[in-house]
Amino acid sequence: MNDGRLSAESHEQAVEEAVRSFSVGQSNLDVLVVGGGVTGAGIAVDAATRGLVTCLVEADDWASGTSSRSSKLVHGGLRYLRTLDFALIREALIERNLLVTKLAPHLVVPQEFVFPLKRWQRPIIGAGVMLYEILGSGKTRTPRLPRHHHIGKQRLHRVFAGLNPKLYQGAITYWDATVDDARLVLSLVRTARAAGAHMLSRVKVVRLLDDGKGAVRGAAVVDLESGREFEIEAKSVIVATGVWTEETQRMAAESGGLRVLASKGVHIVVPRDAIPGGAAIVAPTKSSVLFVIPWDDHWLIGTTDTPWRLDVSIPLATASDIEYLLEQTNAILEKPITPDQIVGVFTGLRPLLQKGVKPGTRTSKVSREHTVASPAPGLTAIAGGKLTTYRLMARDAVDHALGERAEQMPSVTDRTPIAGAEHFEEVERESAFWSERFGWNDAMVAHLLRRFGDKAREIVEICEKDEANAKPLGAAPDYLRAEIVHAVTHEGALHIDDILARRTHIAFQVADRGIAAVEEVTSIVAPLLGWDGDRRDREVRKYSTLASAEMYARELHDDRDAIRAFLMHLGRDAEYVGAAGRASIGWNTPDAPQ
Repeated sequence: MNDGRLSAESHEQAVEEAVRSFSVGQSNLDVLVVGGGVTGAGIAVDAATRGLVTCLVEADDWASGTSSRSSKLVHGGLRYLRTLDFALIREALIERNLLVTKLAPHLVVPQEFVFPLKRWQRPIIGAGVMLYEILGSGKTRTPRLPRHHHIGKQRLHRVFAGLNPKLYQGAITYWDATVDDARLVLSLVRTARAAGAHMLSRVKVVRLLDDGKGAVRGAAVVDLESGREFEIEAKSVIVATGVWTEETQRMAAESGGLRVLASKGVHIVVPRDAIPGGAAIVAPTKSSVLFVIPWDDHWLIGTTDTPWRLDVSIPLATASDIEYLLEQTNAILEKPITPDQIVGVFTGLRPLLQKGVKPGTRTSKVSREHTVASPAPGLTAIAGGKLTTYRLMARDAVDHALGERAEQMPSVTDRTPIAGAEHFEEVERESAFWSERFGWNDAMVAHLLRRFGDKAREIVEICEKDEANAKPLGAAPDYLRAEIVHAVTHEGALHIDDILARRTHIAFQVADRGIAAVEEVTSIVAPLLGWDGDRRDREVRKYSTLASAEMYARELHDDRDAIRAFLMHLGRDAEYVGAAGRASIGWNTPDAPQ
């Protein structure tokens, strides 16, 4: 087994090996996975650790869609108690406990939540939280998650001083967990790679291959970095493309298969000093649930839950979304937060499974349970589910693809640590020496451990080779220069957005989508990726243009108007979002409004 590292060189090698080893007529590939989000990456881990020859292709960067734009929660879903989804809650809580204790203790971290109460709510909510804990109990329960407590008004003020004291008579505190979602996916990608899987980002499926008898036997793909087109033959193809599920299925079958409803979830980010408090807040709203969650030196506030019927490749936040989140948050705070305090906004699309859903049904009422189906022989599709249950989804998808062979090749992911977890405790002890060696404070050491686990040793090695890399970025001092180097040399970042939005969160934790950090980041990245001056200028322009277009669109109130403004702001650079985005609002070219 290798250490699972990814780089530009390994990308080129992976493409070459796929062309050489998996071409039609000479392939020994067992499973081709399509989609590099948390579900697809989990499937690659599951298949590879069973001993199956596995290849995963992702059209963009790892976790570039929903899997880097979630509420960062690993939980059972307290609100599903209202819909009596006890089995769903229990399986999610068991998965949460596994991740916290065994599979990813560096990434999945226990978090205290406060559920503020009005006088009449205490017996009802108290019973619900007690049932929630009972559902999560059993042999997999972790002692690291304390039991819930009832607290009064004075204690509530000490735990979360920012709440309006006139509204609540006390609260219930309970524990769930949070996760850096993008880093979870990257860690799964490295785990799969270390287990022997072939992992190809920026490789897009353009056609599913037919064996001439109606069965799917692979895919025609294009490497978007080089433009090279080739075919991959596989015994089974598993589709884990989230909101793109129906589009992918249609390559093999015009009808049938899974139907997915896209629901837009918007989050805003404000500095920690904007709201006095320590724990996370969960509070019901008229249409959904409000979360206010500690996220490094910031608060993550979300989320919206509205149907999205436009192009799924460019979900955008609007002024209405932001106003809604501010309104819901300020309704529970003593001192309101203001629009000028928002440093980041991000938008994701939840792929909700349509299972007997009538037209007009609110997406917040759709179950998060997942379903596996075969739209055509040789093709498996999976949709629905939630971040917390990605491992179960992966197991079920591979079992389905294997059929009767699954009993002879059972999943082992319940006892397979994710990259960064295997020697985490050992590296935690080593980290005591890093502060003295590099001058890092305790917060920086904790930051590295929680992001990389035992892979933090790789960051230390980068700093030892060049101590300039041990210094923080000027425009984003929460991150080291070494983390930018590591993103390219160990985690396969190929573009600026890969680094600012997923390898780090500078795009959402620094004002103006982190544009101030672009020049410095590019100066580090360019020599590592062999960019000349022209390529460097193109990358800076692309990131800055897209970032400013998103912020421009954010001033509009309607989804369609926001996309129109976004594309108008891009101008000639609208090619970055492709024809689908323009077609979704009735434009054939970027020049159509003229």
